[in-house]
Amino acid sequence: MGLYLLDYGAGNVQSLANSLKKLGYHFTWVSHPDDFLKATSLVFPGVGAFETAVNHLVSRGLFEPLRQYVQSGKPYFGICIGMQILFQSSAESTVPGLGVIPSPVERFDDKEKAVPHIGWNAARPVSTQPDGPAQPPYYYFVHSYCAKHQPERHPEASGWAYTTTQYGDETFISSVRQGNIFGTQFHPEKSGPAGLALLGAWLANYREVALIHPIPASTLVSSPEFTLTKRIIACMDVRTNDEGDLVVTKGDQYDVREKVDPDPGTTTNPSGAVRNLGKPVALASRYYEAGADELCLLNITSFRLSPLQDQPMLAVVRAAAECVFVPLTIGGGIKDTTDPDGTKRSALEVAGAYFRAGADKVSIGSEAVYAVERLRAQGKPDGASAIETIAHTYGRQAVVVSVDPRRVYVDPKSYDGPYHDEIISGDTSGLENDKGKAWWYQCTVSGGREARQLSVVQLVQGVETLGAGEILLNSIDRDGTGLGFDIALVSLVKRSVKIPVVASSGAGASQHFVDLFKNTSAEAALAAGIFHRELVGISEVKERLMREGVRTRI
Repeated sequence: MGLYLLDYGAGNVQSLANSLKKLGYHFTWVSHPDDFLKATSLVFPGVGAFETAVNHLVSRGLFEPLRQYVQSGKPYFGICIGMQILFQSSAESTVPGLGVIPSPVERFDDKEKAVPHIGWNAARPVSTQPDGPAQPPYYYFVHSYCAKHQPERHPEASGWAYTTTQYGDETFISSVRQGNIFGTQFHPEKSGPAGLALLGAWLANYREVALIHPIPASTLVSSPEFTLTKRIIACMDVRTNDEGDLVVTKGDQYDVREKVDPDPGTTTNPSGAVRNLGKPVALASRYYEAGADELCLLNITSFRLSPLQDQPMLAVVRAAAECVFVPLTIGGGIKDTTDPDGTKRSALEVAGAYFRAGADKVSIGSEAVYAVERLRAQGKPDGASAIETIAHTYGRQAVVVSVDPRRVYVDPKSYDGPYHDEIISGDTSGLENDKGKAWWYQCTVSGGREARQLSVVQLVQGVETLGAGEILLNSIDRDGTGLGFDIALVSLVKRSVKIPVVASSGAGASQHFVDLFKNTSAEAALAAGIFHRELVGISEVKERLMREGVRTRI
């Protein structure tokens, strides 16, 4: 079987390559226009911007050969951009698509929901067959643009629809199928067992895909509503220990060293060894098997040379991507740097290395704060920030901004400062005995060690303007406390932006996840220490959510 894989030059295609290897299939990368003539089956995966994908294909002389291949009758499987490029056009771009499906790709309406659409959602067959599953499988989506399922407006596209998916008040085409052509808006290579089953079914016989391949009921969400689920994300802070080995660690208020009793007769408090909670790849594999919806690897160690020359995390990402088939977010060092020999490395170059290694999203921290400060000083984006350059090339869904705010308490009766409209007033239910207190949230950099004159609202609205696709919202005040998520902080940020928000810091029990999702509209929750120390399991959290009526993937 002449299976070929098309890499248009941007986005994470390594994940699909790993999935094909997992399934036991050999493939060849398309490197020349003549390869389309050799291929008997072709898979085109893509994460990123429509225009970037088309321009890369055109510049490499692959666009017209791709069109000819699709029209040849040989099996074609397009994933995300690989499906969207089949359409006539995209609202994301002025360049045309292949035009195989004569209708447009449009942007989601963000009036009532967050955009991008990120997470696990159901793919419902347009025509139900008797032998199909009682519930449609859930797959992983990450996109801002879609082919809307509106038969009266786009009858041609509706004729191609194989499955549809509901997001908020909109229904869109989540997969297309006609003749030799099959395409999915979701990412089977990042959709766990259901996605691998789908890939395997298509590779075995593209004519018999059959309702997105039925899977065991135990892997399906129990909710009858079949819509976007709440995500549970396991996070691993990775750094070198004193022996130079990479370990997963966890700090209390960002202190990652074990506590040591001071020597008698001294006034100093010595630091112990770096807290070692396991090896990154082993933990990543464990959390995947336990049902984590996503994994986050944050490099919190210092670089001795540069992010590309001295980056052991690249090896970690490669190894994790070979055994983990859910999305991977990687953070740490995503910024413009200079090597010791004077070679300049852009944030885009560093992010590209992560994506080629197997990452799906990159997380930007302190650099995002500096970028927003420049944005506010200049009055407009300069196009040079890490957020902007990465979002332009890979799509905004590939950019996560990690925010580290801290409470600043003020007198609720007399404060009339610049953050007056952001003041939170505590009540009797506050876990920190907040009655009578008031505060605003100040942003920090360098792992919470340095405060900036920037509020959390100013920061999140600024990064949304620059092109971030998701907010990872930490809380310095709650980190390591086990008191639960900072509901007031999450609610404030959700009111301020239209992009998805991942809540982090403070989880100490499964009930805290229930409280978060029932009291805020956050799209996901991230935790670390309680999972590392096995105080609470991912399956326990999900079962508790299910019992409480919160949609989640089991």
